[in-house]
Amino acid sequence: MTEIRLSLIIPVYNRPDEIEELLESFTKQDFQKEYEIVIVEDGSSLTSEEIVQKYKKQLNITYFYKENSGPGDSRNYGMMRASGNYFIILDSDVILPSHYLSTIDTYLTSNYLDCFGGSDAAHDSFTDLQKAINYVMTSFFTTGGIRGGKMKVQKFEPRSFNMGISKEAFEATEGFSKIHPGEDPDLSQRIVNKGFKTGFLPNAYVYHKRRISWKKFHTQVKKFGLVRPILTKWHPTTAKITFWFPGAFVLFTILSVLLSIVITPLFIAPLAGYLLLLFLHSMILNKSIKVAFLSIYAVFVQFFGYGLAFLKSTFYIRLLNRDPQKQFPKLFFK
Repeated sequence: MTEIRLSLIIPVYNRPDEIEELLESFTKQDFQKEYEIVIVEDGSSLTSEEIVQKYKKQLNITYFYKENSGPGDSRNYGMMRASGNYFIILDSDVILPSHYLSTIDTYLTSNYLDCFGGSDAAHDSFTDLQKAINYVMTSFFTTGGIRGGKMKVQKFEPRSFNMGISKEAFEATEGFSKIHPGEDPDLSQRIVNKGFKTGFLPNAYVYHKRRISWKKFHTQVKKFGLVRPILTKWHPTTAKITFWFPGAFVLFTILSVLLSIVITPLFIAPLAGYLLLLFLHSMILNKSIKVAFLSIYAVFVQFFGYGLAFLKSTFYIRLLNRDPQKQFPKLFFK
């Protein structure tokens, strides 16, 4: 096998503070081999160039500025200009643990994958809101735990906040498409369809900040819900019953509340039991009652935002067979 030469591809849009934290975490890596960092400024009005210059003496960084065309196209732009033969895609709002790069290199050397995905976690410095959102996005009781580091994952779809792809797989698939969000599972499926090996890479986690307000979190999960029926239409074999769970939770919650009012309060018991389970689990993991309370609110934002959007998109895309780009133009970059 050819020696792996890593290029880290990081698109950024108006987030210089995040880039500084990410680059600072690169300076603490225990990885001894040479690697390259490629920063792609996606038409930002608030650029990261000054921050990048600050770290150029410590790190091997290449900086590009281009017109805004979205994160997927920006990642393609970076990979086409990178010097390595294996690309690691990161979001700008992550922080790397010190073992991140060495973990990836060691694993790929002994168990090569053309495309891998890693998990995410909450850093101790994160706010209570960020920890609550991280909990509902990674917990076994809300998402099945796949994004939180489940060890054995069948048909795992790497996500672009923490994703690796070989140069060969990138060239064969031509990279990310214009849809956003959803460009990462779409690419993952096209990589599999080309016969490349993909999988989950244990312990290659990142600290992922995610959204820092309820409004931004709701917008994010709503878009996830809208895009999923589009992806299952493009890739029918990826359809799973679990995609319907948030929508089922919405209907179950509404029905439980109505029946508890009209017939007996006992109808609210199953919903209350589930929420109590989440509360206790979050409190134990995060060692915080406040984060546990915020986690309950976060699960309603997540499930209602995603679930209602998923049902809406299913109606238009799957039942009415509408063209996705015409029905939901804001999900696509030109």
